[in-house]
This record gives sequence, C-alpha cells and structure tokens, in this order.
Amino acid sequence: MSEPLLSVKNMKKTFQANGGMFSKKKFVHAVNDVSFDIYPGETFSLVGESGCGKSTTGKLIDHLITPDSGEIWFEGKEISKLSEKEMRPLRSDIQMVFQDPLSSFSPRMKVGTYLMESRRNFDGISKENGLKEARKLLLEVGLPEDFVNRYPHELSGGQLQRVAIARAISIQPKLLICDEATGALDVSIQNQIAKLLVKLVEEKQISCLFIGHDLALVRSVSQRIAVMYLGRIVEILESETLAAKAVHPYTKMLLGSVFDVY
Repeated sequence: MSEPLLSVKNMKKTFQANGGMFSKKKFVHAVNDVSFDIYPGETFSLVGESGCGKSTTGKLIDHLITPDSGEIWFEGKEISKLSEKEMRPLRSDIQMVFQDPLSSFSPRMKVGTYLMESRRNFDGISKENGLKEARKLLLEVGLPEDFVNRYPHELSGGQLQRVAIARAISIQPKLLICDEATGALDVSIQNQIAKLLVKLVEEKQISCLFIGHDLALVRSVSQRIAVMYLGRIVEILESETLAAKAVHPYTKMLLGSVFDVY
C-alpha cells in the first residue's frame, strides 16, 4: 500500500463552553484523540450526528483552527503548527467545500469571477484565460457555460454547490474536504451532487474527506468510513462491509436508522 497523503495523529481540540457569568469555566472536548489516514485517490468519510466533532476535524485539517495537541501530516510534512504564511503554499493542495455555498460567495461577484479567482491568485493566469477555464469548469460540473455571467442569487442551492465544487477543483488540489457539502440540499439534489463528487474525484485522482451525517449517502461515495461519537472515532470500516463488520453500538444504531433512497 502507498504512503498516506494525510495522517492525523492523536488530535485534540477543546472549546470553552459558556456557563454564565458566575459559573465555573466548562470545556467541551470537540475532538478527542482522533487518528486516521487518507490515501492518494481515496474518499474517506467521517459520519456522525451533529456536534460529534466531524466538522471541527475538517477545519483543523484545513488549518482554519489549530489543535490543542496531536499532529497533522500532509505529504510527509507536519502542518498543524505552521503559521498562516507557511500554510499559504499548501492552500492550493487542500481545498474545502462547505455546507452553505451561498456563504462563500460575494453577492456582487459574478460566477465567472468567482471561479477564476483561485487560479489568478495562485497561478497568475490572465483574466481572459481565467474566463475560458471558468466556462470549462462549469461544463465539468454539469452547468451551462453562460453561467459565468450570472450572480449567486440567480442560482439554486444545488447549482451554487456545483459552482463551489468547481472552484475547489480549479487549482487541482490533492485533498478535497467536503464538510456536509450536500446537507443543505433536497434529497434528490444531494444524490446528484454526491454522484458528481464521485465522478470528479475518480477522474482527477483527488483524495477526499467527505463529512456527513447521512450514512446511506456516505456509503455511496466512500471507500472507508470513520464513525464519530462525542469527539472520538469509535471505529473505522470498509464501506462495502460496514453492515457485516460494525461492532460499536453507535454504528449499529446509525445502520438501523438508514433509509436507503439512493
């Protein structure tokens, strides 16, 4: 087996809870001794209910927040303690797609400008070439190329998420983190976006960390699944043998609640 692209080792993150003016300080262990590897070309999923720490894990890997302890290794380099300046060269290698696509758009920025922004910032391509690439990207994610002239409010939620995915892959990242990337969409649209992600990851040989709470959807996109509960990973299983090999009661509870409409 090849070396991992990403290795998370004993990562911990604690947040202070608001207990009131006269209460003692309380702390929540959002991520508690989490370890896992993601290999080149693999889609690895984190699944669990809201508040279990899976989104915090994604943000820690993307350096949006820093861990209290533990290590994050990317391509053989420990990145958890890098400064933002030191992290900048890696921003093109690690891209993130969030649950609410509208939050990452400027309402005054056309879709074409949004799509070419990363390539112009990281690679210095011209505006003309950036616009050509933006049209090509839209076609890759199943949207008309004339969407380059549209504003965010003119697109549906599913269309916006396709644009967000297109922007994330525009600079050819090595790791794509999808943080509940389908969670705000209708079920039928969720399926379409999931299939699109699978297609793009396979075609471009990107590794993907897919974060979600819907076990049926997660199983349809990933090779391995880590089940999170109260900040910890309770077990890591192959997607194909998940039902047969699940041991932890929480994993069995998730399996029991699955309605597979995919």
